[in-house]
Amino acid sequence: MGNQSDVSGAAEDAGTGVPEDFAVVIDAGLRIMAWSAGARALLGHASDDVVGLPAAELLAADLPPSARRHLSAGEPWTSDVALRHRDGDRVLAQLCGTPLPAGEAGSLWLVTGAAATYASGPGEADAAQLWDRALAQLPLSVAVYDRRARFVACNQVMSRAMGMTSDEMKGLTLTEIQASHEPMDLLQREVMRTGDAIHSEQEPGRAPGELQDHAWSVYLTPLKDPGGSVQGLSALVIDTTEQYWARRRLEVLNEASTRIGSTLDVTRTAEELAEVAVSGFADYVVVDLLESVARGEEPEPVPPTGPVVLSRCAHASVLPGCPEAAVPVGETATRPAHSPAARALRTGRGTRLRMGDPVLREWLAESPARGEAVRQFGMHSVLLVPLRARGITLGLAYLVRHRTPEAFTDDDLLLAEEMAARAAVSVDNARRYTQERRTALALQRSLLPERLPAPAAVDLAHRYLPAGSASGVGGDWFDVIPLSGGRVALVVGDVVGHGIHASATMGRLRTAVRTLADVDLAPDELLTQLDDLVVRLDRQEGPDARGLPSGASGEVGATCLYAVYDPVSCTCRMARAGHPPPALVAPDGTVRYLDVPAGPPLGVGGLPFEAVEVELDEGSVLALYTDGLIEAADHDIDRGLGLLRDALAHPPSRLEDLCDQVVRKVIPAAPADDIVLLLARTSALDADRVHTWRLPTDPALVAGARREAGEQLAAWGLDELAFATELIVSELVTNAIRYGSAPIELRLLRGDTLVCEVSDGSSTAPHLRRARSFDEGGRGLLLVAQLAERWGSRQTATGKTIWAELPLPD
Repeated sequence: MGNQSDVSGAAEDAGTGVPEDFAVVIDAGLRIMAWSAGARALLGHASDDVVGLPAAELLAADLPPSARRHLSAGEPWTSDVALRHRDGDRVLAQLCGTPLPAGEAGSLWLVTGAAATYASGPGEADAAQLWDRALAQLPLSVAVYDRRARFVACNQVMSRAMGMTSDEMKGLTLTEIQASHEPMDLLQREVMRTGDAIHSEQEPGRAPGELQDHAWSVYLTPLKDPGGSVQGLSALVIDTTEQYWARRRLEVLNEASTRIGSTLDVTRTAEELAEVAVSGFADYVVVDLLESVARGEEPEPVPPTGPVVLSRCAHASVLPGCPEAAVPVGETATRPAHSPAARALRTGRGTRLRMGDPVLREWLAESPARGEAVRQFGMHSVLLVPLRARGITLGLAYLVRHRTPEAFTDDDLLLAEEMAARAAVSVDNARRYTQERRTALALQRSLLPERLPAPAAVDLAHRYLPAGSASGVGGDWFDVIPLSGGRVALVVGDVVGHGIHASATMGRLRTAVRTLADVDLAPDELLTQLDDLVVRLDRQEGPDARGLPSGASGEVGATCLYAVYDPVSCTCRMARAGHPPPALVAPDGTVRYLDVPAGPPLGVGGLPFEAVEVELDEGSVLALYTDGLIEAADHDIDRGLGLLRDALAHPPSRLEDLCDQVVRKVIPAAPADDIVLLLARTSALDADRVHTWRLPTDPALVAGARREAGEQLAAWGLDELAFATELIVSELVTNAIRYGSAPIELRLLRGDTLVCEVSDGSSTAPHLRRARSFDEGGRGLLLVAQLAERWGSRQTATGKTIWAELPLPD
């Protein structure tokens, strides 16, 4: 198992050649006594600097076991030895140790460069000699074994790799030479038994006489006599380390293409890059991103002269717990302008460094703790690879070797740059997604109610959960709208699609619903008007504005459920447009889904909607929700409806607790769609808080109506509102008698506010106008508008109702 490393200078870790005059004399105490010019050329130390020092201080790694064994026994040895150059680099040299006659101070050692010499006989070498020399000098490891698989002979390359001479190994099996060779010993015996050659590829390992791991390709060939009987075997061992690492690089690159970028999460993508790099070819990996990129924002330019602030997003190590890390994940670190990291970020090019390089030595000298970590873990080779995507620098990856003895090569740098390029695109995609999702979510939240009103008609609780998937924020919305007469409108809707466009469309529909609710349209009429609006939006914007295929239609679609609850009659009138049915929890805890006609989704156009009216017992809970609550990848809608029914059954007394219960039992861990849940517990307006009068169409009775209203206010203890209320009653009743038709009805309600309502049989809506100086009319509604906090009108089945609200005294 020989080493085929090229002869190189002191700056290359893989170099094994030494100058011809390399010689060092070491005393019995293993201190240097003499230092040749060749030793200075190899390691950079002058004689005066090293004479008297322990020889161990020049070692970059322990001697191989075979060299230590021969050294202890005072026997000659030959082995690869890792030395440390004056500038800190590792230098791998093939050395020979020869014991010298003992002096006054004890035994001495002469250490020289390993060289092979072969005695040549007198005259020209014959064919047999040439053949022997060819085998001996073959730059591949060759050994011969007898029919019992016991060692016979080998060339010098094999001897050096095994760390033993031929004489020492003669007659031994591979297992007896070293226990770890047992699998190869078994293969040799298989060749002896069958007479068939075997080829085996060996994973990287370290031979006894070497300091580096090598991959081997072993050819075991039977040696047969003329009769075909197996008399022994030959073992040819070829160093395939380079081929092994080339295959490994391809495997790492393939793994990177499948593992990096599996999510649209900036931090997770950085972690995937670190994990793949450590499992592939580095011992310690750090991924730092610019602060703005780590936050999911637009990357800030790298300053051309100033320091760079980086956020530690991920690190990984072959050692448990990443003990090499000086900066914890999630914290920031400032890199000075002259640091290798800042230079790599400014240039945008990958860099391969050794710990002995001046730029790195200067950087390490500024931080004793950093230098101590390098010495403690034996870090010797570093790659600095910027993460760049679409021409923009996003961060930096540091790849370090300390357990792998080989330094990074130019091929390793190319591989790291390819991995970093793939990761950078994924990081930029994740950053863009995060930015768009944050924008869409902020837009959506700004369009949703910050806090719900607190009407007397219902108690409310809600949950809004944005999607946790890569599809982006959706267009789910909800609203609670106080209406006249103490009524309240409950709205839940869902816009088709995701992203900013869906959020913007949701805002437009929510505004439209509020506007139509102020007109006090019935639920089915409101959905009809909303359907027309969605159809117009689809025609005006078209599919091109949303990046849809040409000819696509109805894409600005939505579903909606609109319900109006009246606490006086304890009825709820509702209609839905393609939306899931509402659930009703009775006061006894039973749950049922209300049979409300589904209706077409908004945007289909031309199809009617149907409203139903349901009587609700006081204390009932009405549950409105979007389809994200009941739809999931692991179950169908019926299963989701069943889960929701079970979660709503026998609810706790607090609606907030019921919301938590539904979220816990129904919602999946990572919902793929937005989820809205709106719960409303109904209240009834007591009969003693509502008073109604039927009035004849006689103007003379206006004074009586005004007086009865004042008496009712006195009974309620609202004398402070008597003057304003009597004026409002007088004006509204007068207008109903003068311009309306029978039947005329006056109603006072004491709820959150004092409501005065006058209904008549005419559908003509009132009109507020500015009366001129000599006009006899036109001042009544103006007076009502000035006295009331709010006023308006609504159409009814028999005509219209004009109403006005006054705030209750504190």
